[in-house]
Amino acid sequence: MSATSQDQASAASRFAVTLIDLLDRVQYRRVSLEEQFDPVYRLRYEAYRREEFVPINSQRVTRDDYDNAANCYSFGVYIDGTLVSSIRFHHVTPDDPTSPGRSVWPEVLGPILEHGDSYIDPSRFTADHEASLAFPALPYLTLRIIAMACEHFEARYCISSVRPEHAAFYKRIFGSKQLGDERYFAELTFPMCLYAAEVPIIRDRVADRYPFFMSTAEERENLFGPDHRAVGAIAPTARMAHRLRLIETASA
Repeated sequence: MSATSQDQASAASRFAVTLIDLLDRVQYRRVSLEEQFDPVYRLRYEAYRREEFVPINSQRVTRDDYDNAANCYSFGVYIDGTLVSSIRFHHVTPDDPTSPGRSVWPEVLGPILEHGDSYIDPSRFTADHEASLAFPALPYLTLRIIAMACEHFEARYCISSVRPEHAAFYKRIFGSKQLGDERYFAELTFPMCLYAAEVPIIRDRVADRYPFFMSTAEERENLFGPDHRAVGAIAPTARMAHRLRLIETASA
């Protein structure tokens, strides 16, 4: 390994340790579909209004019909008990094809379902402005939910409807490849491109390089399972999952 490669690997390792340490202060909370004024919807509104991406509304929330879908999962991310970011995703299958991304790129995503495959469709990734400045790694902490969803639901693909200027992040971290051209979604005033990563191909590489994306089956069941309401906010288990992976690798 060259000196440059060693330096890059060392930097990645330090970054991963820092993120796992920060996860000790993080909790994830799943949003109830019945709560129309959940703080997550207000965070979305404030984030979009800050850049005038959505029109003003008197309720000061941003919701749409996709939030009510049976295959929708919305989450708030908390650091030290304060809501700092949010994200939602749809687990899209041939039996439940509801998908914000498919409404924009039907000719691209439709054939995936016709082939019998499934995908995770993340959307509404928003963050508190002050928190995004205080925690530059916030995107990783938030997207960890999506990594867990891909594992829990055994999805073939994880798609990403992203602004063109954010595409490099998804290509670098997840090896995502562009599937669709620039288009607009709903009331948003900015264009998005469609990218996708094939989960079985990138799973181990991402886990090895970014162990903070790892989780235990128990954490995933608590977040995505039918009894999530009885559990409340969930503390991440990346540290435990990483240790178990190291033990399994050493004994293999």
